Amino acid sequence: MIYRIEVMPAPGLPDRRGAALLKDIADLNLSGVNSARVVEVYWLKGNIDRAAAETIAREALTDPVTETFRIDEPGEKTTAGRAVLVAHNPGVTDPVEETILKAAADLGIALEAARTGRLYLLGGSFSRPTLDLVTNRLLLNPIVQHAVNEQSVIFGENPAYHFQLRQIDLPDGDAALCDVGKLFCLSPDEVRAAAEYYAKAGRKPTDVELETLAQSWSEHCVHKTFKARYDFDGQVIDNLLKTTIARATNQLDKDWCLSVFVDNSGVIDFDGENAVCFKVETHNHPSAVEPYGGAATGLGGVIRDVLGTGLAARPIFNTDVFCFGEPDMADEELPPGTLHPRRVFKGVRSGVADYGNRMGIPTVNGAVLFDNRYTGNPLVFCGTAGIMPAWAARPGRQSPGDLIVLMGGRTGRDGIHGVTFSSEELSDKSNEQSFSSVQIGNPIVEKRMTEAILKARDERLFTRITDVGGGGLSSAVGEMGESTGAKVYLDRVPLKYSGLSYAEIWISESQERMVLAVPPQNFDRLLEICRGEGVEATAIGEFTSDKKLKLYYDENLVCDLDMEFLHGGRPQLELRASYKAAAFPEPTFPCPARLDDDLLRLLSRWNTCAKEWVIRQYDHEVQGGSVLKPLVGHNSDGPGDAAVIRPVLDSGRGVIVACGINPAYSEIDTYRMAASAIDEAVRNTVAAGGSLGRLALLDNFCWGSVKDEQSLGALVRAAQACADLSLAYGTPFISGKDSLNNQFRVGDRVVSIPHTLLVSAIGIMPDAERAVTMDFKGEGNLIYLVGETKAELGGSAYYAAHGFIGNSAPAVAPAPAKASYQRLSAATARGLARACHDLSEGGLGVALAEMAFAGGLGARINLSRVPQPGDIIRDDYLLFSESNSRLLVEVAPADRADFELIMESSAFGLIGEVTSSPRLKVQGLNGSLVIDQPLTELKNAWQRPLKW
Repeated sequence: MIYRIEVMPAPGLPDRRGAALLKDIADLNLSGVNSARVVEVYWLKGNIDRAAAETIAREALTDPVTETFRIDEPGEKTTAGRAVLVAHNPGVTDPVEETILKAAADLGIALEAARTGRLYLLGGSFSRPTLDLVTNRLLLNPIVQHAVNEQSVIFGENPAYHFQLRQIDLPDGDAALCDVGKLFCLSPDEVRAAAEYYAKAGRKPTDVELETLAQSWSEHCVHKTFKARYDFDGQVIDNLLKTTIARATNQLDKDWCLSVFVDNSGVIDFDGENAVCFKVETHNHPSAVEPYGGAATGLGGVIRDVLGTGLAARPIFNTDVFCFGEPDMADEELPPGTLHPRRVFKGVRSGVADYGNRMGIPTVNGAVLFDNRYTGNPLVFCGTAGIMPAWAARPGRQSPGDLIVLMGGRTGRDGIHGVTFSSEELSDKSNEQSFSSVQIGNPIVEKRMTEAILKARDERLFTRITDVGGGGLSSAVGEMGESTGAKVYLDRVPLKYSGLSYAEIWISESQERMVLAVPPQNFDRLLEICRGEGVEATAIGEFTSDKKLKLYYDENLVCDLDMEFLHGGRPQLELRASYKAAAFPEPTFPCPARLDDDLLRLLSRWNTCAKEWVIRQYDHEVQGGSVLKPLVGHNSDGPGDAAVIRPVLDSGRGVIVACGINPAYSEIDTYRMAASAIDEAVRNTVAAGGSLGRLALLDNFCWGSVKDEQSLGALVRAAQACADLSLAYGTPFISGKDSLNNQFRVGDRVVSIPHTLLVSAIGIMPDAERAVTMDFKGEGNLIYLVGETKAELGGSAYYAAHGFIGNSAPAVAPAPAKASYQRLSAATARGLARACHDLSEGGLGVALAEMAFAGGLGARINLSRVPQPGDIIRDDYLLFSESNSRLLVEVAPADRADFELIMESSAFGLIGEVTSSPRLKVQGLNGSLVIDQPLTELKNAWQRPLKW
């Protein structure tokens, strides 16, 4: 028996989803649609009567205060015309299904299956093309959903799989080998290496063996571009990662770095008894074709990275950084085969927020950037930090005979070829080609799995753990078994549905799965813990001592690979890279007499404006340890520089996290772009009360082509900047991730993203109570500018607002900057800084406005007091330069002497004071006012663009 249940707002109550949909339709500039209703639809299948269906609807699916429901008997279909019923495609994970089945079981009702959908009812006078446009733009994504019609089958059956071993011919000749390479996403050199291996073995490879090589050797899993051998304008660089970022960390050799570049995340010491780990991942390509699912599983994946670090860490906070096309892009400018940036933005935001909120992890730090070159290829960075006992901080080591235990969600076709999909460029055909590459997450399963893993860790039931992410079991088991060997029985893997081949089971990237090495004597106790948490765990094989990867299906050997070849047989890439300095027209416009309009325009730019609409939809305080949250100030709506968390609630020690990113500078010089990102991340932590004492960095490179010599040269220079600044500041890199080939092809035209580097900083604060916010605190307090302002406006928001790029991207002078940061941290530790804020996009003008309206207090500023080399004679350059290593500091008059004594060897200037008048007044070099604006106007300009 099948019942369809519709749940809708109770009579007299507003339909908030309908109102939001109506607003989205208005954003498309469509006329005729004047009403919208949204109804949740559930299908229940089982040997139950109507009374049981009503019980489930009333007790599990409906809020009795705000909602009502109706039940249709079997056979009723969606009406045509103005109603659109959207459901998941066959084979796509429906995350709510398991929850419904569990809820029904708790009510004593046995269901066979459940599905969910959403019914949209549109009113008004509009055409069929309008309905189709609304449907395709707003109501469904064909990658994972479809509009239900008369032919739709809600509960379809998957055909059974009949085993047949598939062997692959590796014919002679480069052209034939290339054809095999295209089929399995292997390069010609990689196929040749495989052909040599199998020629020596005297046999043909199986399909699952080549799939294993493709996953393990993919850019996503092995980072082969960073490990390549470069000819960089005649200079030989053997392994870019090893000779730059990793080299710097090794030279610094910090004893508080407990585990770096060897595990799923980097680990630093917290307090001697506990350690903190941090990882930031990218999930760009899946988010381009399915924003909600791609972003949600990006966050779910990085949470599992933390769970799979050492012997498992408890997640304590999330971060996220997004790069999109501009939300107001005209429809006619949208490349074929892409989703509109506004839709991508909303989908990504929802996916990350829903996953993090449902996991009970606060989202505390991030950024959102816009550039239309991200339209076809958005960037989605998701980060998670965790805490663990110090004894669990380093990777475990399994022994031969330990069981290979698969824990968590079941395996399906979602995510197959995800890593190879993410390693290639996107095109206008990607939506058609990526149906199986998109994973669908279920945070409730991951939450239950997290609790089970942490309990098992505390009882020391497993010897090693890793997550099942890119490459699926292929990468997880393959990597874990490198030093020992592994034997896996693929027919023992729990499946979501029938019909999966042995190769699909092995490479599926279905979410919420972990692999553990468990001594046989501990397995029963592990199962007991898992049953208590409602988590599935299955022994699918064992680790061996023969250093071979052997896979079986129904006792048939389908894979027999030497671990040495799997992990050491990939041929190293040989790449040519070159660098040529960019040259852009220098701006020639005169300095305006008044800069009010320029400041208002900068505050309203997409990259500078308030991101409150995004931030408010995350939980910042769950777990109860948040000290500094993303929004601060007297109305809690000012842009904080960093977040501070107390992960151990009975301790005063804190973890501080911040980030730095500005791809606009990469137009001019990626060395300066990378150095600026590091400096921004560092000064954000200093602004919030942190220090360089125990501060670590993470890198996330997102690049376009890795075939173009200039693009690779830009990558080399950025990596070199990371090494130089890391050594100069004494801040080691502990983890990183790259995502390459971020470009979108439409026919013969290729649009590449700007070269983008995200740098995240994580540090330890001995006393979290010393944290500082950026909002002005008191009338009469003094305003200092620390750091020197130079005519560095290349790539700046100010130049961009006037239609220029320029050539003078901000540089970093690390020695004086480091000294200033150390002195300012000392002043903060003594409580001398009442407020502090870093200068970044928009320079001094934007930072002053933000501090003022965040505190509800005005300021009076004199630009003639700004520390500078003496060659800047323009007020706009002083006000909007984006020179690095600068901060604004508010100091009480009584603390002036102490503050100036601490800072006396650094460049700093007393540039003004805080006023009770709610206005920002800035006096130019000639003594006249160049800005005189009420805070309300400044704040409105800043909040208006994303006040959705």
